[in-house]
Amino acid sequence: MQTSPEVSAHVPNANTPVLTIDNLSVEFPAYRSTVKALNGVSLHVNPGEIVGVIGESGSGKSVTAMLSLRLLPERSYHVSGGSLHILGRDMLAAKEKDLLKVRGRDVAMIFQEPMTALNPTRRIGRQMLDVIIHHQHLSKADARAKAIGLLRDMHIADPEQVLENYPFELSGGMRQRVMIALAFSCDPQLLIADEPTTALDVTVQRQVLLLLREKARERGTAILLITHDMALVSQFCDRVYVMYTGAVVEQGATGEVMVDPRHPYTRGLLSGLPEQVQPGEDLMTIPGQVPNLAALPAGCTFRDRCQYAMPVCSKRPPLQAIDAEGLRKSACWLTVQEQSS
Repeated sequence: MQTSPEVSAHVPNANTPVLTIDNLSVEFPAYRSTVKALNGVSLHVNPGEIVGVIGESGSGKSVTAMLSLRLLPERSYHVSGGSLHILGRDMLAAKEKDLLKVRGRDVAMIFQEPMTALNPTRRIGRQMLDVIIHHQHLSKADARAKAIGLLRDMHIADPEQVLENYPFELSGGMRQRVMIALAFSCDPQLLIADEPTTALDVTVQRQVLLLLREKARERGTAILLITHDMALVSQFCDRVYVMYTGAVVEQGATGEVMVDPRHPYTRGLLSGLPEQVQPGEDLMTIPGQVPNLAALPAGCTFRDRCQYAMPVCSKRPPLQAIDAEGLRKSACWLTVQEQSS
């Protein structure tokens, strides 16, 4: 991968995306094959927006999140096309020293399981103070005061005590609140949350996501929320990208996508929500499974699971705009037919 001199990040205005991914394709070399993890993905997140990326396991959503901060092991993947910029900086060409400045300061990440993200051998206070002091150059006393304030913002009743605790002494919900406080400690302009509530029960899930949204709105932070949960997207996201086999198959304002899904895969995901069935009825599921990413079928990769499959689906459908502004898009031959009729 080629490198280039550091490009200074800039503070975007409301119309300039914080994160821009354009036609990005990524492959993972495997034994006698190549796993095509991303296939021409394009998405953007504007300041203050909460944007969801949803799909089943193997859809490419977590690869998109990890690659945004170059957290995938170097030389384990190959970018075969496209670009990825955060705050005007080319993240695919950035040197390691430049990435260290971006991570934590401009962009923060909340991982699925905070026990693996937090160091189990260090107290919470030590971990938070190290990050704050490193990025904001505060004194130890000022950094501690900021850490206490952040934990209090997360509705933690006794932040001073939590600073003295080790991660394993806290509940899952409390650890995730600590992770959110840590993510906001340096006032990032973009926060990437990769399945941030999967390990939590429904009540704590909602509390944590409400806190995340509250702090993001308060500070104007852009959020990219990676999830497999359509219900969370419907409640917390402004826009949504639906991914399947490493490609975006539908995108648009969340309300519009939820009310009028245009891709059969999106309809399948929505049909699995409890509110879509009558009491006592079984939840609907999408038949089959995600195809092998090392041997993707030609054409529409969803056609073997799709009840609407047609002969034309042997060719790959374009991701086509279905509104005048070009904000709603769908990659389905049914959509193409509807637009042309």
